Amino acid sequence: VSQVKTMERDGYRAAQLGFEEVKPGKLTGGERGHLDRTELAPLRHLREFRLRAGEEVEEGQQIGVDVFEVGDHVDVVGTSKGRGFAGAVKRHGFSGGPKTHGQSDRQRAPGSVGAGTYPGRVLKGKKMPGRMGGVRVSAQNLRVELIDPERNLLAVRGGVPGARGGLLIIRQGRKSRELAKQRGE
Repeated sequence: VSQVKTMERDGYRAAQLGFEEVKPGKLTGGERGHLDRTELAPLRHLREFRLRAGEEVEEGQQIGVDVFEVGDHVDVVGTSKGRGFAGAVKRHGFSGGPKTHGQSDRQRAPGSVGAGTYPGRVLKGKKMPGRMGGVRVSAQNLRVELIDPERNLLAVRGGVPGARGGLLIIRQGRKSRELAKQRGE
């Protein structure tokens, strides 16, 4: 825990967690100064997590995978694999045009993109070809299958977003039944 945000000082309660030690030269001056205040080793990644009522953490405290239990449901947030510039068929699942009846090189075209003179423009949000992937994605309600506190390892059932070696945020499932019971829903 690299910093604890409090209601009095910051207006909300949260814990800032840091991980992956690096050489001090890899950080900016501001990042170094922020971490020097806590007397922690230089850390590459800093992420903030809101604290619920009754949850208490202290600066310098280590938080491992033992905060989860086998059978818990978690949300895994990561950055999806970048696919580069993709067409409408690959990016949005368009079915494409017919292969016959006078078509030539129109099989994977997006088709009509709007009306005529009115509105005289393409409406905002129109699904078109463009950059695909490389965005924040959440895999929700994955079941925790295995926890190894010695190696700080957590295994979930199902796929997680992103490439191998990517950074993941694992938090208690927001739509899980256990959490709903705790809230009294």
